[in-house]
Amino acid sequence: MAKVISNKAAAMFFNFFLILSLLLILSSSMAEAGRLFGVGFGKPKSTLKCDSVFGARSGDTCFGITQMFNLTSEVFTEFNPNLVCDNLFVGQWICVAGTTN
Repeated sequence: MAKVISNKAAAMFFNFFLILSLLLILSSSMAEAGRLFGVGFGKPKSTLKCDSVFGARSGDTCFGITQMFNLTSEVFTEFNPNLVCDNLFVGQWICVAGTTN
C-alpha cells in the first residue's frame, strides 16, 4: 500500500514538473518578438526610418536640440534610443525627423 502511494506521489510530482516546464517554454517563446510557434500575435513592432539628421556642435545639449527642432523629449528619445545626452560630442549625428512603418 505504501509503495502505491509513493508511486502516485512520484507520478503527480513528475506531471507537475512536465506542466511547469511546458509553461516555462511557452512563456519564453511568447516573450521573443510576440510569437508562439511561429505565429505572431499582438501589435508588430514599428521600425523607425530617420529622415533628417543634425550634427552636434560645441555646446549643444539634448534639450537645446529638442527646442531647436520643436521635438518633445519622448519623440527625441524614440528617434535616438542609444544617445547619451550627458556625453554629446561635436559632429555626432542625431536624428531629428523620422517616420515609422
